[in-house]
Amino acid sequence: MIRPEITARRIGAEREPIVIVEGFHPDPEQLRRAAESAQFEPAHRHYPGIRATLPTDYFTRVRPVLATVLREVFGHAGAIDLIDASFSVVTAPPADLTIEQRLPHVDAVQPGRIALVHYLSREDGDGTAFFRHRTSGFETIDSARSAGYLAQLNNELNEGGMPPRAYVHDDTPLFERIAEVGARYNRAVIYRSAILHSGAIRPGAPLDADPATGRLTVTAFLSAD
Repeated sequence: MIRPEITARRIGAEREPIVIVEGFHPDPEQLRRAAESAQFEPAHRHYPGIRATLPTDYFTRVRPVLATVLREVFGHAGAIDLIDASFSVVTAPPADLTIEQRLPHVDAVQPGRIALVHYLSREDGDGTAFFRHRTSGFETIDSARSAGYLAQLNNELNEGGMPPRAYVHDDTPLFERIAEVGARYNRAVIYRSAILHSGAIRPGAPLDADPATGRLTVTAFLSAD
């Protein structure tokens, strides 16, 4: 079995770490077969697509590499608790996106929260982009920054207009892209949930609901001590 290859990078002015893991799961084909037979349903929590339940052994099989990343890069050597995880496929047409889906976002502002995206499409494609809010200079939003940042962003949207009906994949008038991780088969990207980010869905990308041909990922949110 090929061992996962771990690469850590620090991005932006805040030098926030992100981790790219090649060969994240020991049997990605088994995952794809599970996804192709799964029952997908519309997602909640602003995800622009559909989701389905993961195999019960998913985290058992990736826990060794995940624990290494959390310990050596993010400094979490204690318990790892799963908050939410699922197969995910982006399907929402740009015309149907909410305002929140047309802006970079954070997944949580609490310390110790970690996000994971595991790419399972066979073809390289749209990955994950990370951003800086131009006015504040913020690249991460914690509980101390959250209220002021949201108030400032709302003022900018009210004065300058709503963002176009499109996925955020590059620079915008309000946000500067500071890094991007492209999708690659059985690659995972792991980062703190407080970093501003978005799925880097390019204009004209096919938004296929079939997990065999669409943008299939595992998305997961963790709490680490």
